[in-house]
Amino acid sequence: MECLPRVEDPRLLVGSDTLDDAAVYQLTEELALVQTVDFFTPVVDDPYDFGRIAAANAFSDLYAMGATPVTALNIVCFPSEVLPLEYLTEILRGGAEMAARAGATIVGGHTIDDPEPKYGLAVTGLLRPGEEMTNAAARPGDHLVLTKPLGTGIIATAIKQEKAAPEIIAAATACMAELNRAAAEVARQFGLKAVTDITGFGLLGHLSELCRASRVGIELWFDQLPVLPGARELAQAGIIPGGTRRNLEFVAGWTAFADGLSEWERVLCADAQTSGGLVLAVPPERTAALVEALQSRRTPAAALIGRVRVWEEGRSDESGVMMRVLAGREGEGNGGTG
Repeated sequence: MECLPRVEDPRLLVGSDTLDDAAVYQLTEELALVQTVDFFTPVVDDPYDFGRIAAANAFSDLYAMGATPVTALNIVCFPSEVLPLEYLTEILRGGAEMAARAGATIVGGHTIDDPEPKYGLAVTGLLRPGEEMTNAAARPGDHLVLTKPLGTGIIATAIKQEKAAPEIIAAATACMAELNRAAAEVARQFGLKAVTDITGFGLLGHLSELCRASRVGIELWFDQLPVLPGARELAQAGIIPGGTRRNLEFVAGWTAFADGLSEWERVLCADAQTSGGLVLAVPPERTAALVEALQSRRTPAAALIGRVRVWEEGRSDESGVMMRVLAGREGEGNGGTG
């Protein structure tokens, strides 16, 4: 992205500068367009479930921005001479059902022949200018609430290695196929401004983007992180995606872990998620009510996992650390770093 020319357009309300979840482009004083695209290789064996998960993952970026989905375009890569076309039909059926559940219309798309199947959507949503949610609006003192459990990357790898039990696959599939619609509606209800979704870069990767965009630090409480059934045991057994390991390496220079946290626990914080939840930055006086609202909407999780802190970049005693992962929750306060 750094090699591309900088976009100078006053109508571009949110672009690539903050590495946000989607772009926001103002059309009129009352209307802005929100656009993004996402597609990937199968994370489960069932083609229908793969279609549902890929679509939910694409719409998640719109929900993270506070947008209402309106249209989508299918993006398909498929080995037509290797797999039966019935597989493709099931993938598209899953995506179409998820789009309908999101209230969006699939208006077309594009398909190419490819040795490895891939599927996703280019999605478009709408919002009122000024009502967008972004990763650049977190403030010191905010609480962080996560709306889905972690561990989908680890479980997807276990599925590929045929080491995941059916009940573990079923729980992960249900979680990944859940739209973030309810969580986004609660965020709008509470007037939140700082939101991000947790996908391929893992919890720490996406929170590091929030730190940079908002110029803040973050403190996470490991014992408060919700985790999918089986993910802990699989991680302890060494079933860890390559992308998750790269995520952990990527954030290593900006993250300080509590001494008592094991390697697998650190890995879990960076696990590459598919169709993960939203992280909501919430003023602390509103946290309890927001968590209750999420629970009433039955989001997959409603976990208070940490807080936003002041980050004084370049302080010699902190070595530029943005994020701190503690074993558990400590005293409140609102100062300090990372």
